[in-house]
Amino acid sequence: MQEVAMQDDIIVKDTYGDWCMPPESQELIHSKDPARKTDGRILGTTVFYSLLHKMAEFARICGQDADVAGYEAQAAKMKEAYNAAFFNKETAQYGNNTVTANILSLRLGLVPEGYEAKVFENIVKKTEGEFGSHVSTGVLGIQHLMRGLTENGRVDLAYKILTNESYPSWGYMIKKGATTIWELWNGDTADPAMNSANHVMLLGDLLIWYYEDLAGIACAPDAVGFKKLVMEPVFPEGLDAVDASYQSVYGEIKSAWTKKDGAFQWHITLPGNTTAIVRIPKDYHVIVGNMPGVQQVNETESYVEVEIGSGSYVFKSA
Repeated sequence: MQEVAMQDDIIVKDTYGDWCMPPESQELIHSKDPARKTDGRILGTTVFYSLLHKMAEFARICGQDADVAGYEAQAAKMKEAYNAAFFNKETAQYGNNTVTANILSLRLGLVPEGYEAKVFENIVKKTEGEFGSHVSTGVLGIQHLMRGLTENGRVDLAYKILTNESYPSWGYMIKKGATTIWELWNGDTADPAMNSANHVMLLGDLLIWYYEDLAGIACAPDAVGFKKLVMEPVFPEGLDAVDASYQSVYGEIKSAWTKKDGAFQWHITLPGNTTAIVRIPKDYHVIVGNMPGVQQVNETESYVEVEIGSGSYVFKSA
């Protein structure tokens, strides 16, 4: 890619862009509005930058330490060139300020230090204002939308996007009778020339968001294969229950919580040879002292943190 697609540390080759971004008219397959389209150089460079960091980590894991410096040096050059070419410091916008351009830059680590909140503010303004709290991204942006909103404090907006039933949304597909994910957000009205009714790519990060953010089934950053978990669900207003399970290499992990009429319960099951750090919001008034197998390890203004091992546990409000 560096030989055939890079100029001055920017990836300049692009064919499909942010593919299947919802167009301005439901009869179109692809948008004709330049303001909705994300510059292909932004897409290529952000993704390549992310891959360089992955390659550096793979090299460390494989004991190829001599390769790490090269990947990291190229990434540093790309970040500098990318921001010089596409970032407007006055407005904190990337390119033409699409949600995809801004959220890829933010989640993949290209935003200059100190500008993260302003870039995120542009994502929120664009989503809520111009698009009425609906999806405005194609297959690249949708991979980061739900987690990006949630980890920056707007799980309410992520939940609104999830529960929308008007175009464009997953709920719109369901309301129109879909039992699989369409290739196009407007799969019921666009030209059938390119219009698969079974095309998983528009799910984006939704399933990851379900398991990691809503259920709290997330592998710890310093572990592999769910040997250790960090369980910190989010609790969107309007969502009263989540029931999830994941068949890990160690066995089945379960997380099921309910919150209704001021009462909170969270059932967790961990398989053998695993542990979890569990973060419980203080607002739910869960008493963890003297619970068998539960060790309190930390407390902040917002949550109580405990560590548990294999077994089944029930945390509930006092």
